[in-house]
Amino acid sequence: MRYTAEEQANLALVRGLFDEVLNPMDSGAVDRFIAADYIQHNPNVETGREPLKAFLDFIRRENPQGVHDVKRMFADGDHVIVHYHVRRWPDDIGWAVVDIFRIENGLIAEHWDVAQDVVTGGPNPNGMF
Repeated sequence: MRYTAEEQANLALVRGLFDEVLNPMDSGAVDRFIAADYIQHNPNVETGREPLKAFLDFIRRENPQGVHDVKRMFADGDHVIVHYHVRRWPDDIGWAVVDIFRIENGLIAEHWDVAQDVVTGGPNPNGMF
């Protein structure tokens, strides 16, 4: 797939978010990636940067061994879509997650996500990733 320069920059921004914020659960790095007027659509987190930082701090305390294993990323203009596997501890089967980020002025301005429990077995041999 061929991406525009803007899409490549957006992919790099979101990859940086996973590498520098979400995997280390580093709330101190949020301001480098998230806009001040960030809009959150996750029903478990208030909108804005500060609530996101508090949520990350909570998750880090509760699940210090958690990982966000990115399987694929796509860009479409000012949107980046990420499909990844969340595991909260080493033997956790985890969740399959899709995040959608909207980028504006070089920062993540808006976020949506959907998540479901990973299921083993089932009617097909393909797995969730």
